[in-house]
Amino acid sequence: MKIFPTAAIKRIDAYTIEHEPISSLLLMERAAAALARAILGKYKNSHFAVFAGQGNNGGDALAVARMLAVAGREAAVWLISPTDKLSPDCASNLQSLQAMAAGGLFPLSLHRVTDSFTPPSLPADTVIIDGLFGSGLTRPVEGLYAAVIDYINGLPNDVVAIDIPSGLMGEDNSSNGTAIVKATVTYTLQFPKLSMLFAENAPYVGDFQVLDISLSKEAMDNEPTPYGMIMPAAMSSLLSKRAKHAHKGNFGRALLIAGSEGMAGASVLAARGALRSGVGLLTVCVPRCNNEIVQRSVPEAMTIPCASETHISTLPATDKYSAVAVGPGLGQAPATEQALLALIDTCTAPMVVDADALNILARHKEYLARLPQGSILTPHIGEFTRLAGSCGNSYTRLQRAMAMARENNICIVLKGAYSAVVTPQGDVSFNTTGNAGMATGGSGDTLTGILLALLAQGIPAPSAARLGVYIHGYAGDIAAEKIGETALIASDIIDALPVAWRGVY
Repeated sequence: MKIFPTAAIKRIDAYTIEHEPISSLLLMERAAAALARAILGKYKNSHFAVFAGQGNNGGDALAVARMLAVAGREAAVWLISPTDKLSPDCASNLQSLQAMAAGGLFPLSLHRVTDSFTPPSLPADTVIIDGLFGSGLTRPVEGLYAAVIDYINGLPNDVVAIDIPSGLMGEDNSSNGTAIVKATVTYTLQFPKLSMLFAENAPYVGDFQVLDISLSKEAMDNEPTPYGMIMPAAMSSLLSKRAKHAHKGNFGRALLIAGSEGMAGASVLAARGALRSGVGLLTVCVPRCNNEIVQRSVPEAMTIPCASETHISTLPATDKYSAVAVGPGLGQAPATEQALLALIDTCTAPMVVDADALNILARHKEYLARLPQGSILTPHIGEFTRLAGSCGNSYTRLQRAMAMARENNICIVLKGAYSAVVTPQGDVSFNTTGNAGMATGGSGDTLTGILLALLAQGIPAPSAARLGVYIHGYAGDIAAEKIGETALIASDIIDALPVAWRGVY
C-alpha cells in the first residue's frame, strides 16, 4: 500500500475526478458514505456532535451529518466559519443540510459560528465528529478554530476524526503548535497519512482505519512516492519452496558475534531467532564466559569462543560466511571496539549491525561508508540519535535515515511501533505487524537473528529487512493472542516463529 504526501493526494483526487469521470461533489458523497458506514458500524446507538470547517474536510463532515440524520441518528452540527468563504463542495453540502434542518423531518440541528465560540454542553455519551481541517493543513491552528479544538480535547467524549485529526499536518509537524484534535479513532480516506505513523502523533490519531473510496487505481499506480506499508501478500512472494533434495549448505552459513559478561542471553535469543528463520548453519562467536551457556541453550549452533573471558576481543575470518550479524549484548570494551572496526574493514558478506555495535559505530561514523554492500542497521530511536544527531521529531529522523541509507548504500530499520525499513534507494516501507507487548528486553536481539538468517539465505537486503520486520511482528502478534501483551517476552516471539512462517508460506 502506497502512502502519498498531501500534494500527491490532490493530484490523485483530480485525476479521479477527470478520468472516472465523477464530479468533486459526488466524490465527496462517496467518501462521506464510507465514513458514515464506519461510524454507524462502530457507534450503533449514539448521538453525534459534528464540528465542520470551511473547506472540503468540513464538506465531508456536513455530508456525514446528513447521512447520520437520514439513518435516524440525532446529529447536532456546528459549522465554524469565521469568513463567508466556503469551498464550493462545502457550500453545496451546507445548502442540503440547511434544507433538511428547515424541514424538521430529521433529528438534525445546525449552528453556524462566525466570531466567538460558545461551548455547548454535550452528554458524555455523545460522539464528536471532527471535520475542521484535512491533511493539507500547512500552518498551526489559531484563533476560533483553536478554541474549538481546545474545547473538544477537554471533553471525555469519544472523538472521530475525518481523514486526519484537525490541526495535524500530513507530513512534517516540526513547526506545529498544540491545537490538534485528540481523536479516539481516525477514519482516513484511501491510504494512511504519513504523520499518522509517527509515535509522537499517536495521542492525536488514536486507532486509525483506512476506508476505500475508490480513487483511481491508475493514478495511484503512476504517482511516485518513496513511502509505503508492508502488506502480507508481498511477503509471501519473497519466499520460495525448499527443493526436495536441498541440504543445509543451500541455506547459508551465518556468523553471529554477540555477548559479553552478563549478556549471554542476547546471544541465545539472536541465535534462536536465526535458527527458527531457516538458516542452514549458524556459528556464534562469544566471549569464553558465555560459551557453555550458548552451547547448552542452543545446541543446534556451533560456537567459537573468543580469546577474552569477558568480552569480544578477537574475531574469526569471515570469508566462509554468507552473512554476519554483530551487536546483541556486545558491550563497548576498547578491544571489542577495535575488533568491530577491523571486521568492517575486512568483511565482504552483508552485515546486520545492532545494539552496542551501533553505539561503537556512532563514534566512528566514517565506517558507515565502509560497511559491506547489502548491510542492514537496526537502530532504535536512541541509537539512531547517536548515529545521526538529535532529530527533534520522527519526520526529521526519517528524512535523515533516508539520506544516510542513500549515502552509504545500506538498509536502515528504524525500530518502533511502525518500524520503517529504509533502502539504499531512499524508499521507506512501514511495518504493519507487531504490538506493544514486544517492547521488552531481547525483542531486538531476536529480530537481529531473523535478519541474519534471511541475508544468509541470499535474500537481498531490502527484501530481507521488510520480511524480517514483518515476520518478527507477526510472531509477536501470534504470541500476544495466546498469552496477552503484558506477559509477553522475547522467547515467546521465537516460539511463535514456526506458526508465523507457516502463515507466510
